[in-house]
Amino acid sequence: MHKAYVRGIALIAAIAWSWGQAVWAAPTPEALRQAVRDYIGEAEKAQGAFSVTDERTGASRTLELVRVHERVGKTGNYYYSCTDMKDVKTGDLLDLDFDVVDEGGLVSVADVRIHKDNGKPRYTYDDKDNRIALP
Repeated sequence: MHKAYVRGIALIAAIAWSWGQAVWAAPTPEALRQAVRDYIGEAEKAQGAFSVTDERTGASRTLELVRVHERVGKTGNYYYSCTDMKDVKTGDLLDLDFDVVDEGGLVSVADVRIHKDNGKPRYTYDDKDNRIALP
């Protein structure tokens, strides 16, 4: 083997392992958005539709994906990505927040909740990332 090749492999190994633990890069924005798309698609395939329980009413709402927002971010231990979804029964436009967890480079949805109902926010966050319900 060429010395440059061996040095390159050693450098990659040194970067990838730090004090015996793997070092993972943060997921890309597209990986977060794709995790949400996959989560919705898997639910549709398994159940015939994507549904969420409305925390305010306790009713199940069957939803249709309109779009996944471009903006993603991180709040506390979770990344997040949002969607616009249409309630197939009422026609209401809902903004859903999807908490996404990164476990060793594997991203998956950990929680889903309705953030806005026809543009009206149901909650906000304080400066410590605590969710605050709105009337």
